[in-house]
Amino acid sequence: MVALRDGIQSADAIRRLADEGAIRTETPFAPDQVQPASLDLRLGRRVYRVRASFLPGRNHTVRDRLAQLSFHEIDLSVGAILETGSVYIAELQEGLALPPELSAAANPKSSTGRIDVFTRVITDRSQEFDAIGAGYHGPLYAEISPRTFPVLVRTGTRLSQLRLRKGEVRLDDADLYALHARERIVTSAEPSIQEGVAVSVDLAGFGPDRLIGYRAKRHTGLVDVDKPGSCRIADFWEPLYAEAGRTLILDPGQFYILASKEAVHVPPDYAAEMVPFDPLVGEFRVHYAGFFDPGFGHAPAGGEGARAVLEVRSRDVPFILEDGQIVGRLVYERMAERPHILYGSGVGSNYQAQGLKLSKHFR
Repeated sequence: MVALRDGIQSADAIRRLADEGAIRTETPFAPDQVQPASLDLRLGRRVYRVRASFLPGRNHTVRDRLAQLSFHEIDLSVGAILETGSVYIAELQEGLALPPELSAAANPKSSTGRIDVFTRVITDRSQEFDAIGAGYHGPLYAEISPRTFPVLVRTGTRLSQLRLRKGEVRLDDADLYALHARERIVTSAEPSIQEGVAVSVDLAGFGPDRLIGYRAKRHTGLVDVDKPGSCRIADFWEPLYAEAGRTLILDPGQFYILASKEAVHVPPDYAAEMVPFDPLVGEFRVHYAGFFDPGFGHAPAGGEGARAVLEVRSRDVPFILEDGQIVGRLVYERMAERPHILYGSGVGSNYQAQGLKLSKHFR
């Protein structure tokens, strides 16, 4: 078995683990499936529409629950439309046979979060979403719930990604201050660091029109997840522009794309993740897709000035955001080894050096 170092496992380690059977695949990896610190997960042949979201619990498999909760089975080999407001459980082509010291975590891919598709990975006997315990042997499934746009998916579609971790390697506040002093991980002169690095929202606007973001339209056409550039922005999004007071009222249940005021930098020896919701900063959720790979925003990889794009949904009440308000925090973890190829360096990186940017599906 691969000798693993403590840290987030790199692309090279992911490939070695697959070669040795710790990652099981129904078909060989696609050329761009392995990212610098993560593995894209592909939908399998079947998806099930279910009554409600669920966790199997420690005594049940996912298939046990599907037998109780599924309405019908859908064949993904010919493609299928997943409707808004419904919950689906999809088989994934990847499974795991992890060694005892290796755990995993999942997150939606950036493009998935930006079209408001809520997706989480579950395993047999799991009691948490997106968390895969050390030594897990078994299949992987994705819970999928489109919130705003109906989506067209098929066998091989990638909605989620997986990170593999050995040991406790998250940086504490002292480590973060030291890293910022060496590498400048956000452009704020005096960053707020408390269990992560604070990220704030930009409501001053971008460009001559002072565009601050987009609000999703309702009752739109569908988004084909596997076809970049196939949708017109105007058919799906309402642009939002800066107001004199530099505020934005979030309407309950509406979905917004905004951007951080700070440029974000993930040095090559680290990986980062956005904390998706912090009740201390307001009743809204920010950043469904939280993984930032090594090299994001890294100048030598072409990423200088990259902002964090924020996927924002207000909860039960209208909420006023102000320019510069903290909306989330980035936590950093050490890599087990520096990836040979960084984010943005020819590995299908769609959002390097990004400012305010919708998903790759829109033109």
